[in-house]
Amino acid sequence: MSFKFLKEQVRQQQHLSLFRERSLITAQTGTEIIVDGEKYLNFSSNDYLGLNQHKDINKALIEGVDRFGLCASASSLVTGFNYAHQALEEKICQWLNKPRCLLYASGFAANTGVIQALAQNNVKFILDKLSHASLIDAVINDKQSFKRFAHNNYEQLARIMATQNDHNQLIISEGVFSMDGDSADIVQLNTLAQRYNAKTYIDDAHSIGVVGDKGQGSSYYCESDLTMATFGKAIATNGAFVTCDEDMYQFLVNFSRHYIYSTAMSPAVAWATIKSVELIQKETWRREKINQLSQLFIKMLNDNITLVPTSSSIHAIVIGDAEQTLMAAQKLKRKGIWLTPIRPPTVPTNSSRLRVTICAHHNEQDIKYLAQSINEVVI
Repeated sequence: MSFKFLKEQVRQQQHLSLFRERSLITAQTGTEIIVDGEKYLNFSSNDYLGLNQHKDINKALIEGVDRFGLCASASSLVTGFNYAHQALEEKICQWLNKPRCLLYASGFAANTGVIQALAQNNVKFILDKLSHASLIDAVINDKQSFKRFAHNNYEQLARIMATQNDHNQLIISEGVFSMDGDSADIVQLNTLAQRYNAKTYIDDAHSIGVVGDKGQGSSYYCESDLTMATFGKAIATNGAFVTCDEDMYQFLVNFSRHYIYSTAMSPAVAWATIKSVELIQKETWRREKINQLSQLFIKMLNDNITLVPTSSSIHAIVIGDAEQTLMAAQKLKRKGIWLTPIRPPTVPTNSSRLRVTICAHHNEQDIKYLAQSINEVVI
């Protein structure tokens, strides 16, 4: 029988407690979601600032539909580049103090689009070991083009760079790491890049909006050569952007296939995103609340619970065994808490975890109930 591997590999996933399936969310209001008619307190959302369904953003979206239509109807290099797109790019450049910005359909498309374009020119990529799957996928087809350094190990990074200093090198890291919640040292990365005449590429998907006095993410600490961030998390819309200098901008417009051949993001969504960015810069209380609730959560957890050190919205409770992690998540569901278990290959073998995301729309009662429930379930 052809394609016999389909069922075989799925059965193997089930046997290893790694099987994945979708859950249909029938309603989502603030901190709560409804799944199969049951209501849960949601601690798996990336809506860090609680801006999803914000009335001002929704109003801007409707205004954008009325002014520009919902669909761009073409790629950006045909007839898809709209005034709303230009206005959003300018807003982001002003926010992050960068000369140029390009909009992509998603963070995955942005990461692969930029890196694959650069890969055609014998660039050597050096990735943090915990870089996102989209960054790894972008380089994996040419094993000679990339190396990986141990997570946040900048001494090893420097040694690698010294051995290939005669090449164009690009350091790749996340600003806040999506599964651990810890951060890269952006200043150190840029210092090493300058020493070896290299460039830096920071995936700021989980940092933008949350880090910095105006939510500017890693750019708050240091300006990297390229910064990618998504709109679908703290910014609460859809799509992604890359900031860079003029030379890189012109290169990507001409050689980034994901940019050239994809229909441009919805101009209405771009218009709504402008409003979201304005709210993020102005409403500092959202970031302050995340910090306060995070400290409360850490304080209330039992000492036997392994929590990866973090200063972000993401709190990783490492259990290790995939089956035990799955069972813990199921027990929490029975307590009315939605917490998705994270298992290999998303994280390394024997490091399965509960990934808690604390958002600005949670309150102290939510956090206390969560901590109490985790203390009862994770023993």
